[in-house]
Amino acid sequence: MNLYEHTIIARQDASPSEIKQLTEKYSRIVKKNEGEIIKTENWGLLDLSYIIKKNKKGSYIHFKIKGKGNVINELEKNEAIDKKLLRYLTVRVKKFDLETNYFGKKEDSEKKESVKN
Repeated sequence: MNLYEHTIIARQDASPSEIKQLTEKYSRIVKKNEGEIIKTENWGLLDLSYIIKKNKKGSYIHFKIKGKGNVINELEKNEAIDKKLLRYLTVRVKKFDLETNYFGKKEDSEKKESVKN
């Protein structure tokens, strides 16, 4: 089984319920193709580096997936035709970093560091 980190960027005008539907839709596709979702992170609405399809911002959803290559093929095939998505990216990794929250609030990470010290 391979380990993948998969990120999708939804349009900036997607409502929270639409974001939840997208998350559930792609989670079902992974499970249907004998994959397993280890963790799902909703990074929220972030600025894009450049304008994509007239959008300056996008809602980021990040999946940590364990599965075979056909899971990713099926995901990307469905994402390519989804009008609600701007971009998607899949990266194969050797192991998952399940502890670090890169897009959490700064105050939270500072509190955790002060507790460790």
